[in-house]
Amino acid sequence: MLEIEGLTRQYGAVRAVDQVSLCIPDGQMVGIIGRSGAGKSTLLRLLNRLAEPSAGSIRFGGQEVSQLQGQALRDWRTGCAMIFQQFNLVQRLDVLTNVLIGRLNHRHGMLAHLASLFGQFSAEERAMALATLDRFDLLGTALQRADTLSGGQQQRVAICRALMQQPRILLADEPIASLDPQNARVVMDALRQVNRQDGLTVLVNLHHLDTARAYCDRIIAMHSGRVMFDGLPGELTAERVAQIYGVSEAEFHAAEPPSAAMMPMPSGALV
Repeated sequence: MLEIEGLTRQYGAVRAVDQVSLCIPDGQMVGIIGRSGAGKSTLLRLLNRLAEPSAGSIRFGGQEVSQLQGQALRDWRTGCAMIFQQFNLVQRLDVLTNVLIGRLNHRHGMLAHLASLFGQFSAEERAMALATLDRFDLLGTALQRADTLSGGQQQRVAICRALMQQPRILLADEPIASLDPQNARVVMDALRQVNRQDGLTVLVNLHHLDTARAYCDRIIAMHSGRVMFDGLPGELTAERVAQIYGVSEAEFHAAEPPSAAMMPMPSGALV
């Protein structure tokens, strides 16, 4: 269980995240929606401790995450993996090495540094990485440079790298915002497969409401750093959107990237 209580992040006079309190059961897939500046990305960065809270607490399995330091904090980031909109791959390295980088979180100090410099990974780790690539139909790309792949392929490689950390939680910060509709669907199918088959808790920031409704067990809507809605996908009606944001659902989507706005509902998605 991930428990968030009164979580706040303040930048000067602006509260990017404002008194957020949530309980996320293990194995739930949660979509976090909101317009630009709503606080979605800051919330995920706080959970991963890439940003420090100004107030409030984060607890997981009885552990006070917001107080962790040093190796304990590094261990938390290993168990709470994160993928980003821009993939964050090492473009000049091959796909297999990019995926293996996810294992560096399981090494400490000089061992991690040497492994990153010389590509020193065990046969077991390489087999694990290849199996993960195969799972997402990427095995044929293992020896290609990352920068030769499409955006959708790169994002799936980023998911593979995150899974190599063997996390308990996966955070995805707008993972489909820069993708075309077909690749967006494939990436969302991959995230839902990870959620259903691996039992991972998945929190994913999304722009488009229909995508959140189609893939997520629960939707959290944010506005000006606050949680304005927390419920089932079917409960986030057009009328509720208008109450929260003061605009129609069409107007809500008007400023979104074309890829997200055009993304079709999934058919035969992986479960």
